[in-house]
Amino acid sequence: MSQPKNLKKLTRARMDRTGESYTTARKAILTNRPEPVSAQRAAERQAATSQGRTPTPAQTPAQDTELPEYPAPGNVRQYDAALWHRVLTQAGVLHPLTGQPLSEALLFGLGGGLGFMLHSFSEADSLSLALVTRAHPEPFTATLLERCGAKVRIRTTGNSQAAGANLDAGLDEGRAVVVRVSRAALPWIDQQAVDAADTIDVAVLGELDDALLIDEGTGELQLISPADLATARARHKRDKNFCAWVPSRRAPSPALLATGVLNAIGQASSRMLGTGDLPGLPAHYARNFGVAGLLQFADRLADTSSEAGWAHLLAAPALRADAVRQFEQFFTERRFASADGFRELFADFLTEAAQLPQLAALEAHAAAYRALAERWQAFTTALRASLPNPQESGELEALSQSLRALAEAESAASTALEATASTLRRG
Repeated sequence: MSQPKNLKKLTRARMDRTGESYTTARKAILTNRPEPVSAQRAAERQAATSQGRTPTPAQTPAQDTELPEYPAPGNVRQYDAALWHRVLTQAGVLHPLTGQPLSEALLFGLGGGLGFMLHSFSEADSLSLALVTRAHPEPFTATLLERCGAKVRIRTTGNSQAAGANLDAGLDEGRAVVVRVSRAALPWIDQQAVDAADTIDVAVLGELDDALLIDEGTGELQLISPADLATARARHKRDKNFCAWVPSRRAPSPALLATGVLNAIGQASSRMLGTGDLPGLPAHYARNFGVAGLLQFADRLADTSSEAGWAHLLAAPALRADAVRQFEQFFTERRFASADGFRELFADFLTEAAQLPQLAALEAHAAAYRALAERWQAFTTALRASLPNPQESGELEALSQSLRALAEAESAASTALEATASTLRRG
């Protein structure tokens, strides 16, 4: 696509006249799309006023066909679901019944919703934790996109030039483009504070001067050079320069969403109750997941005699400091875990899903997950308070008992929810 030499100047001038975003204005110029009637009228009124003339009365404006503005990142409850809520909103994809954007709660549930997994590995002076309270190990984003029913264009390539062309193609369509990057390679990230293998999805919103505007979920947009972004995308070859955008406003059908909801509940229940295989993981690893994983964690909290117990694990100051830091990171970043286990978000998912055809019975289960959210919040608050001085506080046994009660409540909630979902599937 040929581009005017003064494209950036023309784009900013159009932004001033129309109020469009940079990406939308740039795309409009490249495709010779006329300015909205409302913008033309505003320009006419401004010119008339400056010349001392009376503005011509406006006619009824034509229907606005511009894409919605990209929502400001804020009030994130789960990182990936919130990111795709913003991307789908900017693409104009709406809920087929409410006419509103697909919510973060609905997308979270469709991605598989809740889960639990805790794994720890310690060496002489370091501790590595993996804590997950959302769906796992299925690929959360891929599952979310498949079940939400939106048209998503996904591109992967091992070639850096092709990766840049894929990104440009999405931006030229006026869409936010999601790319997968190495967190440690992002210029504003402290490399010592993140795992070198950690990847994250961010949204590229468009160009600003000679940089790209990035949404990485912190509430503030970041600027990055095209070269730095290319480096961050290519750091982990397994991701193959992943990028994705939504080229169409096409909304999912109510029936498709309802099917996705029931499948998601089946996935979440099987993970919590241990009734399904773990894709890509050995069978013995199942003890780290779901209710079994919660009970194993409770056993290790109460264990004061063996090396597997958390009393022994946290006895070394360096390991204890590692545990405190990593738990705080998991709870505050809200990617893989949250202080309430994402149970409140899952309750909201059930309430919204109950509005879909034939799924009203799901609403009755929302209260159980709101109660679980309170239990999780109480447990994680106590955990964070006791970790710095576990032997002095003597609270590990109390934490273990609290976690056992939580595991029992999780089992009851998952069993009841799956029973209802199973009935709905047969109906």
